[in-house]
Amino acid sequence: MVDNKKDKRSDKKYNPQAKVKFEVYGEEMIEKEVKSSGNSGRIYLPPNWVGHTVKIIKIE
Repeated sequence: MVDNKKDKRSDKKYNPQAKVKFEVYGEEMIEKEVKSSGNSGRIYLPPNWVGHTVKIIKIE
């Protein structure tokens, strides 16, 4: 049996690089540039953030 339903992404041009909007509630925000560190990147955060949960969003 063939399913004739279309994939939702096929109705519109699918672009995984497209910008999306995030709404996040938190206590504090810092904007920093990621620095190179070996084969990956690194961001230094304040020591009082140690042990807390953070969310990182790439903005550009």
